[in-house]
Amino acid sequence: MKKGRRKKVRYVQHMPKVDQFSPRGRPGRPDEVELRVDRYEAIKLADFQGYSQSEGATLMGLSRPTFGRILREGRKILADALVNGKTIYIRNGSIQIGVLKKTFPHKKDLVNAQRAESFVRRKIIANQV
Repeated sequence: MKKGRRKKVRYVQHMPKVDQFSPRGRPGRPDEVELRVDRYEAIKLADFQGYSQSEGATLMGLSRPTFGRILREGRKILADALVNGKTIYIRNGSIQIGVLKKTFPHKKDLVNAQRAESFVRRKIIANQV
C-alpha cells in the first residue's frame, strides 16, 4: 500500500488524437520518452492556447504550484526529445484523468482578459455542480 496523500484527479479537455511522435532522419530505433497526459494538457493550455498558469490550473482542477511543476516537467521531457532525437509517447501514466469533453478556445480568441477569466470561472462552476 502506498503512503502519502492521494493524487488529485487531473482534468483534460480531450484525450490526444495522436499518441506518438517520432523523429525522421535518425537511423535505427531512437530512444523513447514518455509524456503523461497531464503534462501534455498543461503544455497545451499554457503554450498552445495561451492561458496563464493560474487559469490552466483552474481548468485542470489543480493548484497553481502543481500546474507549474507539471508544466516544467513536460517542457523538460519535450526539450530532451527534440535535442536528442527521441520518440515521444503520450500515455496515461499512474494518475487519474478526468475527461471534460469540452473545448476551451485559444485565449487570444477571447476579446479581453476579463472575458477569459469569467469564461474559466463559468466552466469550473458548471463542472462542480
